[in-house]
Amino acid sequence: MPPAPELAQALQDLARSYRIRDKGALCVALVVTRHAKKHGLPLDPASLLTENRGQVKGLGKGAVQAILADYAITRTLAEEGGRTSRGSIANMERCVSFLNACHQRGVADVDEIEAWWIARVKDYFASKPFVLRHDVAKSLRAIIRDLLAQAQTRERESPGATCAGTMLQHLVGARLTLALGAQVQTHGASVADTPSGRDADFLIHDTAIHSTTAPGEALMRKCAANLDAGLRPVLVTVEKGVPVAEGLAEQKGIADRIDVFEAGQFIAASVYDLGRFAPGGRRQALEDLIAAYNTIVDACETDPGLRIQLAAC
Repeated sequence: MPPAPELAQALQDLARSYRIRDKGALCVALVVTRHAKKHGLPLDPASLLTENRGQVKGLGKGAVQAILADYAITRTLAEEGGRTSRGSIANMERCVSFLNACHQRGVADVDEIEAWWIARVKDYFASKPFVLRHDVAKSLRAIIRDLLAQAQTRERESPGATCAGTMLQHLVGARLTLALGAQVQTHGASVADTPSGRDADFLIHDTAIHSTTAPGEALMRKCAANLDAGLRPVLVTVEKGVPVAEGLAEQKGIADRIDVFEAGQFIAASVYDLGRFAPGGRRQALEDLIAAYNTIVDACETDPGLRIQLAAC
């Protein structure tokens, strides 16, 4: 449950006043709150300092990740757990003062306070772009799969999010845009096909292209409707979705009439083609793909955290 309105407002004021929103400050808030859960309130700020009084006691990657693990969060918030962040001691003292004040007023529910900071950690992760690491030692298919895996991890940590499906749709859109240009119409991932009058995510001549991370019966019915309308359905899905889609198509009696592609292969093949199979060309094609993807996200989505940053390894 969310914290009581008075406590939630106090937490918002604290975070806003002292800019407790970056990874180092959030690490401090989590460690101090967990200390309060273990040892009770009020706290003595001196007890949270190391012997040389130069760092916050217990502040490190292991401690922070252990707290996050309690909430099924596996991503690393900070490699040093905020230990080397400037201002960590000052932030610790502010958090202690806040908790003690709440305790004095009788509103210090440390479970709710910790959950509130966890929600801010999720906001922090969600605000960061995904990272495509151009590791030349890896296959292009593996690089694309890693990118989609990042989106799937974010979904697991933020129930209700649909990052992976959105990313897949817009990567497919970017790939088609690079190949075909302005004739490709792109839409927000939340825009359903039927109400908008579309036969698929993308309709290119007589080809109806569907993208999904979880193929199901409804999609097979849509593919069958495509066939009845004289269209050629193409399905792009994640690795685990390929056998599922093929099995459902077999049950529907249309297995030999639709093409099912694994997303990594579908996109990697395009990168090789656009890059003319040359090392420099592949890098440029990846840059062009991500630029086209980000353009689509900017135009069709409201969450900047869906953007992708290209990084070299």
